[in-house]
Amino acid sequence: MLKRVDVSDLELGMYVHKLEGSWFKHPFWKAKFVLTDERTLDELRCSEVPAVIIDTARGLDLRPAPANAPVATTPASARWLAPGARRARAAVQAGASAGFDIRSTAPQPLAREFGNASRLAEKSRKVITRVFIEARLGKTIKASVVEPVVEDIFASVQRNPHAFNGLMRCKRDNEFVYRHALAVSALMVALGRQLKLRPDEVRAAGMAGLLIDVGVSLLPVDLNALGGDFRRLNERVFREHARLGHEFLVASGIPAAVARACLEHHERIDGTGYPHGVRGPQISPLGRMAAICDTYDWLVNDGATGAGLDPAAALAQLSAMDGAFDRAMLAAFTDMVGIYPIGAVVLLASGRLAMVVAKDGAKAGLPVVRTFWSAQERGPVPPVEIALADCFGADRIECGADPHAYGCTEFPFLRERLFYASCTGG
Repeated sequence: MLKRVDVSDLELGMYVHKLEGSWFKHPFWKAKFVLTDERTLDELRCSEVPAVIIDTARGLDLRPAPANAPVATTPASARWLAPGARRARAAVQAGASAGFDIRSTAPQPLAREFGNASRLAEKSRKVITRVFIEARLGKTIKASVVEPVVEDIFASVQRNPHAFNGLMRCKRDNEFVYRHALAVSALMVALGRQLKLRPDEVRAAGMAGLLIDVGVSLLPVDLNALGGDFRRLNERVFREHARLGHEFLVASGIPAAVARACLEHHERIDGTGYPHGVRGPQISPLGRMAAICDTYDWLVNDGATGAGLDPAAALAQLSAMDGAFDRAMLAAFTDMVGIYPIGAVVLLASGRLAMVVAKDGAKAGLPVVRTFWSAQERGPVPPVEIALADCFGADRIECGADPHAYGCTEFPFLRERLFYASCTGG
């Protein structure tokens, strides 16, 4: 039986048959699914979808509300659950009871690690916020405060090298500061692994990525007035953050190699960087890594200054900056990110635009993509996930693409939903 319900009345175990409202307002690409986790339920409740149609034959029905009786707070009785709903509820309960060691480094598929990465991002946000606030107040920080975050990121990248970086690439919110810190930390860890650094060196790289912009909080500006996006700062003022951050980290007792990388992340191999204009071997290895990871994430991130570059375009821009970066490290970074990084948009031979949502380790040039737009009709198409390595030539990548050139002006908003839907089966 189909029934229209307000999103505020949705519960785990209900089968969503249809989402009402504009296609662009939907938080999910798949219109029919069982609500099996709190995150999905929260996303739907916070969306602009006014109501949904549920199928009570395949999921949970609305709670009965007897007259003069309070709404029950215990699980609904199984006598009004259809077989499909019982299976859905069992899945919810199994998921809630299943534990996971966030420090485990056992390989995980992208979809599983996406959930871990999402929880890690929320947990780490509080730590990064605390670090920036305490720096603003002139309080020193201890390495022990950020070490757990680095350990968690290190473990996540070990389990799946694309999940956390993909999440940070596709995540869209108003907190550029924390998102940039986490993204650069994960990129530093991944690059350190690519360069086959020792585990302690990889962890130092991750800590440097997490702290490279702590000096921004020491600048005499109000970041809130800039929407939290420090890329809008005056260039002369902004340049001071590397020096201020280094002094703060040294005073805090942060490892010297980490503090030095934070000082050097805007230096360039050809001497055109700042704050000291050092060049080549005068820049530490961690500083050279930080320059690449920081610049890449700066280029691809959406913010108050506009939409970021496509990842493939960002890699091309880094390569075009001849003499700016360590060539061997940049080559390793490009290999690590891949020809078509997660979040990149491509034009398929079928005339559809699709976003890269997963990588095929054995075939780097044939990723998993998710369609979302028609290049010819300049409008949305049903989302279809295509593993190009296994589609037997039914479709292929023609080239990278700019969604705006095909009339898709809302792509920055869509990117996160495409990645999220792919990882959750939505």
